[in-house]
Amino acid sequence: MASEEKRTRLFLHLKKWLEKAVMDYGMIAAGDRVLVGVSGGMDSMALLDLLNTPMIHVPSFSLTAVHIDPGFDPDGFGSRIIAAHLKEGGYDAVVVRSDIGPLAHSEVNRKNPCFLCSRLRRKRIFEIAAERGCNKIAFAHHRDDIIETLLINLFYGREISTMVPDQSIFRGQLHIIRPLAYIREELVKKYARERGFPVVENGCPTSRTSQRRYVKDLLDKIEKENPGVRNNIWKAMGHVKTDYFPAKLGNL
Repeated sequence: MASEEKRTRLFLHLKKWLEKAVMDYGMIAAGDRVLVGVSGGMDSMALLDLLNTPMIHVPSFSLTAVHIDPGFDPDGFGSRIIAAHLKEGGYDAVVVRSDIGPLAHSEVNRKNPCFLCSRLRRKRIFEIAAERGCNKIAFAHHRDDIIETLLINLFYGREISTMVPDQSIFRGQLHIIRPLAYIREELVKKYARERGFPVVENGCPTSRTSQRRYVKDLLDKIEKENPGVRNNIWKAMGHVKTDYFPAKLGNL
């Protein structure tokens, strides 16, 4: 059973919705080996902790935690904090130092550093998953991330798409799962604060000026006048009226 310090009302609420997402999308099957991406932020720390507790409806599976240090801090102070936390928690863990962040933000790649950084980090995570025999990769994307990604892809990618809770890749050999898909960001962060997880500051120089930051700030601004805007967008994704989409658009 989960320790008494975890069994708060918030813990039980998050566990209920995490398990519902896992069951609704069949994210985890018996015997799965799940690799959890741990960035050092509140969201990934909360996801790892929640997955590392007994499940009521989810079959038994194993966990491996992976942290890819992007290399913004040359001393690796943040990765040492994360490594210590994972060791204290008794996790099977892999902590990797890299130069992915500085490389993605170098002079030759000024136009889109976030894309390259994400791509290189995922490539390394896929490699570690193969090395460890993991067939599922869990990322800590929550409901707000899914909403924001819809708008990012619409505003900047010229398409209507977003993250999906269970994404099959490499012809089904690997699945990216997002067990926090039903949970609002504010509750994830509240739980992380409640549990007192160590949080490593994001050293990315573009984190405050990224497309995601812009969309998040825009939604915050709209929400002051329309408090239900995020919930409305979330529900709209389940009510797509294809009959009211034009079959063909001219190239403008």
